[in-house]
Amino acid sequence: MRLAIISDIHSNLEALQTALRAIERVGVDRMYCLGDVVGYNANPVECMHLVQKHCDGVVVGNHDLAVATGDGLGQLPPDAQKAALHNRKLLNESLRKEIISWPERIDAHDCTFVHATPDAPLAWKRINSFPAAKEQFDYFDTSVCFVGHTHVPSVVSDRLGVLKVRPGHRFMINPGSIGQPRDNNPKLSFALYDSNSMQYRNVRLDYDTETTARKLKAAGLPDRLAKRLLEGA
Repeated sequence: MRLAIISDIHSNLEALQTALRAIERVGVDRMYCLGDVVGYNANPVECMHLVQKHCDGVVVGNHDLAVATGDGLGQLPPDAQKAALHNRKLLNESLRKEIISWPERIDAHDCTFVHATPDAPLAWKRINSFPAAKEQFDYFDTSVCFVGHTHVPSVVSDRLGVLKVRPGHRFMINPGSIGQPRDNNPKLSFALYDSNSMQYRNVRLDYDTETTARKLKAAGLPDRLAKRLLEGA
């Protein structure tokens, strides 16, 4: 099964459209989203509609719930809180209900999909070390667990020294962020994965960051958010 895995779109329409065009050219059997469709940027409605149209499964992220219900809003950084409140005003009741309906975890195609961590998907933990990642392998039985949340693409194996995704090992994979990369690379990031051969590829693409940044400013959102997009920080 050829899969595309996208994550952390964060209302960035230009980045999402670019990623979807690239995925269409490659051709996949299924597409999954690891959450945080909304927040930070200026086009939550358009991004929601595209995700509804193209994704076969979506798990809920912390920014999604902050926008849809206000849950966890106070735990977000100040700029993120402003963006969440902005996005909430744009989403109608139907779209907010759609977010609430998203599960916290999906298991399919010998893969697990969560926004943050498989042990407690709604605790919004950040995996920032190998010991922390190693503990998570006890909470999924599939060959691969895809996680988002940190906006930084990475691959962690169940064994030290295994750096490439291949059969015979289990992996946690972060595909990076579509809408707000944070690895000092402003290019959008997503994953292509073949669940039969375990072939994995992280895809990085340029998109129209200037337009996204202009929309942020026009919406009255903090200038710092626009600067982050341009720097990939």
